[in-house]
Amino acid sequence: MRVTNSFYSAIEDLIALFYPNTCIICGENLLKKEECICTLCLYKLPKTDCFKQQENSLSKLFWGRVRLQNAVALYQFHKDGGLQKLIHELKYKRGKDVGVFLGKQLGYALKESSYFRNIDYIFPIPLHPKKEKLRGYNQSKYIAKGIQEILQVKINTRSLIRVENTDSQTRKKRFSRWENMMNSFTIREPKTLQHTHILLIDDVVTTGATLEACAQKLLEIDGVRVSISTIAVA
Repeated sequence: MRVTNSFYSAIEDLIALFYPNTCIICGENLLKKEECICTLCLYKLPKTDCFKQQENSLSKLFWGRVRLQNAVALYQFHKDGGLQKLIHELKYKRGKDVGVFLGKQLGYALKESSYFRNIDYIFPIPLHPKKEKLRGYNQSKYIAKGIQEILQVKINTRSLIRVENTDSQTRKKRFSRWENMMNSFTIREPKTLQHTHILLIDDVVTTGATLEACAQKLLEIDGVRVSISTIAVA
């Protein structure tokens, strides 16, 4: 007997009846085509104006620190807001689906921007192997996967390596973060990256010390250009 798509759809509806997917932010049941959060909560997330101009609130954060092509963040991070719930789910509750979902939202915005049409590689910010093993995953890799679905650009997780297992950055001030991150990264086979445009990906940028350290290391390679894109800026 041939199993039809309508049969699978009926099974999915039955499962959803007893085990409904709920919005991470408001807790309401999700509709069939909604992912992670409902359409209303997605609409309410506070978008930045970063994609409208190259000189934006995020790019100015790096002025005088590192030479970037572009720097954009999709959302403005507010404490106790809906986005904080998403980021917490992403970083601390094995929210791989959340990472891909947010990555796709970022990917849509990047695709519409004229500044990101010549990207050669997507580089998720690496965790130290010990930290990644402890957490179980690197959230930036899943954000990168979501972006890849939209932009169809290769993800590179081999070339940029974290060699220092630095302390948590959360409570450090800007200079302390910068001091903590310098020399924390190294490049494997740098010649393969010569004359490429690399998009660095992270979840939330506060002082930008981690992204700055990665960008500085990549810019040591002949002809490399670096852009930065994050889910949110604090």
